[in-house]
Amino acid sequence: MVDDPQQNILVIKLSALGDIVLALGPFAAIRQHHPDARIILLTTPAFKGFLEPSGYFDEIWTDTRPSLLQVSDWLNLKSRLRQGDFSRVYDLQTSDRSGWYFRLFGSQRRPEWSGIARGCSHPHANPDRDFMHSIERQDEQLAMAGIPSVPPADLSWVAADTARFDLEEHFVLLVPGGAAHRLAKRWPAAHYADLAQSLAGQGLQPVVLGSGAEASLAQEIISACPSAKDLCGQTDLADIAVLAQEAAGAVGNDTGPIHMAAAAGCPTVVLFSAASDPSLTAPRGTEVEVLQRDNLADLSVESVAAALRLR
Repeated sequence: MVDDPQQNILVIKLSALGDIVLALGPFAAIRQHHPDARIILLTTPAFKGFLEPSGYFDEIWTDTRPSLLQVSDWLNLKSRLRQGDFSRVYDLQTSDRSGWYFRLFGSQRRPEWSGIARGCSHPHANPDRDFMHSIERQDEQLAMAGIPSVPPADLSWVAADTARFDLEEHFVLLVPGGAAHRLAKRWPAAHYADLAQSLAGQGLQPVVLGSGAEASLAQEIISACPSAKDLCGQTDLADIAVLAQEAAGAVGNDTGPIHMAAAAGCPTVVLFSAASDPSLTAPRGTEVEVLQRDNLADLSVESVAAALRLR
């Protein structure tokens, strides 16, 4: 496909923070391959503000992911997609939902499409794609669409004023939370508290990241280690990226902020239970250590502390 300055390109990536971080390299590759095209990202509202300064997209559209019963929302989405005059779509979501978006274009106005939707022009034709890590799966999908090289994630464009958190010079990020409906993916908060005490004994300030709903985990850690800092509910995505660039290290469960820490180049230890498979979803970065136990309660504090290579 020869790049045309008049091209309108659509990229679809709707999903959770970890998946967005794992798509940063593909975002950059698409921009490099289409330097003069108008590239629009379709994503969910949580990621719009974070990704706007990246330079990868000329515009970011937000998708409310309507249910099947929200007919007017579907009609509005159909109209918007068709009016976009897209010559190509890179579907990095590759879900049932984005497959329906393929159908919304109609057979007569359908753009070139990289993804897995039935009948698309540039299918990711690997029957084992569901058994590939997200990075390799997306890299191969783009290669089949004519983009042969995908760079690693780069967060150098992210800016945030983290001085307002008034942290000590040397600190370590702790991410004790995760999806509330998947508690088996969490290392016990009591273990994080013991790790925080160990870090404090080395002159490092433990800094707890998470949502406001996870503040109780931070409080359990701080009760055991008063020098720890609770930032639950106080950081946006840019803050997390910059904090990770500044931190001596990070330890966390298989959840979005730990993906950000890894992509930022922070020495990162990520903890997996049997509830998820690191061969498919592990964070990627230059200094990432994966530890896994079927039951995370069986993973000792000493093992985690030994795996953390601080900078």
